[in-house]
Amino acid sequence: MTHQLKRREAAWKSRKQEQHPHGKIKSLKTLSSEYDEKHTTTL
Repeated sequence: MTHQLKRREAAWKSRKQEQHPHGKIKSLKTLSSEYDEKHTTTL
């Protein structure tokens, strides 16, 4: 591979990794705790 191609691929990969169009993805633990808070019923 040429140096220019490696540089171009590295730049493309770094741009792709920096994107978070919908925000960071929540973990399953966070989602489950939010669900529990919203859907708990007190008896």
